[in-house]
Amino acid sequence: MEPVHIVTEKENIAPIVLLPGDPLRAKYIAEKFLTDAILVNTIRNMFAYTGYYKGKRITVMGSGMGMPSMGIYSYELYKFYDVEKIIRIGSAGSVHPNAKILDVVLSTGSYSNSSFDDTLLKRDESFVKSSETLNQIIIDTAKDMNIEIKMGPTFTSDVFDVYVDISEIIDACPIKDELQCVEMEGFALMHIAKYCNKEAAMLATIVDSKYQPDVVVSPEDRETSLDKMITLALESIIK
Repeated sequence: MEPVHIVTEKENIAPIVLLPGDPLRAKYIAEKFLTDAILVNTIRNMFAYTGYYKGKRITVMGSGMGMPSMGIYSYELYKFYDVEKIIRIGSAGSVHPNAKILDVVLSTGSYSNSSFDDTLLKRDESFVKSSETLNQIIIDTAKDMNIEIKMGPTFTSDVFDVYVDISEIIDACPIKDELQCVEMEGFALMHIAKYCNKEAAMLATIVDSKYQPDVVVSPEDRETSLDKMITLALESIIK
């Protein structure tokens, strides 16, 4: 079959992709950080741009929110466009006192109570690791850039935890004391990568925390912090 959510020539997609959730964030990255960027997908307004960062050809594309959307786009990128590596860059909520607002977290793997893996692979695998190779490149790059990152497993939720209390679900997680943050896409990306025998990593910026309920992040601070994460991902890619 042909892909139905990403429609472009195969050569228009680079083998390395940055995948923010918001398609407008993809547009922002392309316009601010890339040179010679061209718009290569507009289906369902899920913008994808391919251009160059310091001479390295990359694609940046939105994934949408939630595991089903992430599953669709990451699968089509890996399966139909020969993408080898995807780095998700997104936002998350802290579930560990060590992960503070505006910190950047590198996920070592994602835990979820979702049925995503059971539906995809007919097995109940609640934890999946990210790429150790990609993670090590990101770790080394962060050191070179003097960027502090927090590391550890992350939790992928089916619901937006700001609207619904998922504390009981987190407490039931067998690795709850190691979890750094909660987001909504990483588990699907890492399982699709495993399914397709490809690589995936995830960086997340903490934008809310139950440990810092009175901290209000201004739009300017949020953008600056996201730029730090974006630059870390881009610098990692060129290595």
